[in-house]
Amino acid sequence: MDTDLGPDLDELRTLLARHARPDATTAVDGVLVSRVERSDPPEPAMTGTVLAVIAQGTKRLALGDRILEYGPGQYLVASVDLPITGQFLRVGPDRPALGFGLVLEPSAIAELLLHAGPGDAPRTGGGAVPALAVCDAPAALLDAVVRLLRLLDEPRDRAVLAPLVKREILWRLLTGEQGAAVRQLGLADSGLSQVARAVAWIRRHYAEPFRVGDLARLSGMSESAFYRNFQAVTSMSPIRFQKQIRLQEARLLLASRPGDVTGVAHRVGYDSPSQFSREYRRRFGTPPSRDAARLRGAAG
Repeated sequence: MDTDLGPDLDELRTLLARHARPDATTAVDGVLVSRVERSDPPEPAMTGTVLAVIAQGTKRLALGDRILEYGPGQYLVASVDLPITGQFLRVGPDRPALGFGLVLEPSAIAELLLHAGPGDAPRTGGGAVPALAVCDAPAALLDAVVRLLRLLDEPRDRAVLAPLVKREILWRLLTGEQGAAVRQLGLADSGLSQVARAVAWIRRHYAEPFRVGDLARLSGMSESAFYRNFQAVTSMSPIRFQKQIRLQEARLLLASRPGDVTGVAHRVGYDSPSQFSREYRRRFGTPPSRDAARLRGAAG
């Protein structure tokens, strides 16, 4: 990590600590601020399509068989909404994890690409790229993030200047180390966007069986190309991806229906309650009924 980032990181920490709210939202649409004071056990979540910058603390993510960690002065780009397991490390009330997030909108990226001059934004091939990656943040990117967060204290200037700074941040991403993934997010015919269509279908219809060939046709690819690109983007097969979504949805349902394990299993697409319990325990480390009771107690 660049040692010249010190002043920007210091101000970034101060701004994030001042503006963090329980729901992580801010007065600027699409800008998120997080503060986490406990290293809870790993929890499943969906990434969304987002830029995330860490100012303090370390976060570890698991996606399929991939493990990624990023800490102060580093950023993560998620260009497809993926099921992950995440955990903050080495944090506490006296030194919380502090992070900045910006939702990545494909339409905003596409507009920026249209206005870019020839050769200004690096071009990539049509093949899909990993949808989750971590890099060191260059000074120009951190500077733009800091300036965007300063606008939270400047209501008069915010409506006019915040969209401009958000465009600058997107441009820094497009021309940076993860530019290929960000660029593909804005291109309707890119390999990543084609996989994203299949991902969206699975998320909407996770309880339904499917054939890989049908998803390949939906994505506009041959079956072999689709399978290869899906693996490259999500780090898992389509069937494994569906299983992750099913189990995460089941966990949400069990939090409100802890006594209906069999009903929840059927609702998320499992014909066999025993298979559901086995896979649930493998995913979350505890049987569904016990996990549901714990979640219910935590919510209470």
